[in-house]
Amino acid sequence: MIGIETSTTNRFAVGGSYYRRYPPLHHPRSFVSCSAKRPVAAPASLSVAAATEPLGRIGSLSQVSGVLGCQWGDEGKGKLVDILAQHFDIVARCQGGANAGHTIYNSEGKKFALHLVPSGILNEDTTCVIGNGVVVHLPGLFKEIDGLEANGVNCKGRILVSDRAHLLFDFHQEVDGLRESELAKSFIGTTKRGIGPCYSSKVIRNGIRVGDLRHMDTLSQKLDVLLSDAAARFQGFKYTPEMLREEVEAYKRYAERLEPYITDTVHFMNDSISQKKKILVEGGQATMLDIDFGTYPFVTSSSPSAGGICTGLGIAPRAVGDLIGVVKAYTTRVGSGPFPTENLGPGGDLLRLAGQEFGTTTGRPRRCGWLDLVALKFSCQINGFASLNLTKLDVLSDLDEIQLGVAYKKSNGTRVESFPGDLRLLEELQVEYEVLPGWKSDISSIRNYADLPKAAQQYVERIEELVGVPIHYIGIGPGRDALIYK
Repeated sequence: MIGIETSTTNRFAVGGSYYRRYPPLHHPRSFVSCSAKRPVAAPASLSVAAATEPLGRIGSLSQVSGVLGCQWGDEGKGKLVDILAQHFDIVARCQGGANAGHTIYNSEGKKFALHLVPSGILNEDTTCVIGNGVVVHLPGLFKEIDGLEANGVNCKGRILVSDRAHLLFDFHQEVDGLRESELAKSFIGTTKRGIGPCYSSKVIRNGIRVGDLRHMDTLSQKLDVLLSDAAARFQGFKYTPEMLREEVEAYKRYAERLEPYITDTVHFMNDSISQKKKILVEGGQATMLDIDFGTYPFVTSSSPSAGGICTGLGIAPRAVGDLIGVVKAYTTRVGSGPFPTENLGPGGDLLRLAGQEFGTTTGRPRRCGWLDLVALKFSCQINGFASLNLTKLDVLSDLDEIQLGVAYKKSNGTRVESFPGDLRLLEELQVEYEVLPGWKSDISSIRNYADLPKAAQQYVERIEELVGVPIHYIGIGPGRDALIYK
């Protein structure tokens, strides 16, 4: 394909059509682009919201509210949960396991990387619930608790673990690795934390739940079934009687330590709702990794979207109120799978370094690209978000121009109206971009929306306009105070 560049514009012609030249950050596979729209004024309702005090904004949230990821995870949900938790009595995890990595900072700026413990743990008046939909690796949970307490965070009586939650054993992690090796070139790219195999045990009904630790006389038999099943399935898994004995002895010790934490959390949550206590649900992973709505099979093994709140905590849909979607100002993804706006050039490396895009759980470098508004709108439709938290806006501060992926098209030019479930189509489609000006200035110290550069405001408001959901929170740094309330 030969492009003929014009001398008077920043466009070039291909086959009679005109395309805007990409700025340095570009995705070689996504070639269709259109020029930026003019600055769009915020709707009147947003102008009123912009004047709302932060405490009023948070105080107006429903009794049961939730914070969920909009993209492929790593959006920065933990920070918002940590901030909001100061105004809630309970923070609850409803799904996933230690594959969720939430990095938060306390008031002194000390960094904490949490995987199973809800992010509300740094607020001493908050009770943290690990719900029935979570899979729990006890050695990891205790290590996390020990680390928190060693750093002055009191966990005693503040963490409740559902008696219905399934136990994730070390062998689940080994099986996870064997499964990935078996898939060869079509591997999923999991964290290898055993999440999928544990949920598999749950679904085929031979899993072991937290409440089973109260009946140690049957644990050996149940574990034998699980381990024998793994050995029969994977040639590389070596199961011996000694392995069973060691595991049973270890879990006798774990059961004794875990006993004070074990709770009928379904009763606890519904009783708390009756008592008018405020509850904040913290999602792990994100909607585009949802087992049903994500880029299957390159997904997680649970439901990180709104439906997982009810099934993972045992609360009624009518009890759930405001849901806040957390979305990064650009897009990242860890592991394999489609990523329409991925930046495969040097610009992807620039975003990765500027945003420190390395996994909290695995340390793996994240794949980076432009913000995908087709995926974001899809996520908003599924979850019914009341508002959004746009994070890491400061990472874009050095760019001359910023692209927004606003539409998908097939190779024949036909528009794709929503995020497709067909992976082949996802790999072949072209992304249509809008190009907006960058602001080329440090915004990390700004705390009022009106003080942001006009180009940054334009970026925020264009996202609101195209998605149809207001952005109430804007992250401009990792610290607790690095948040703008809009």
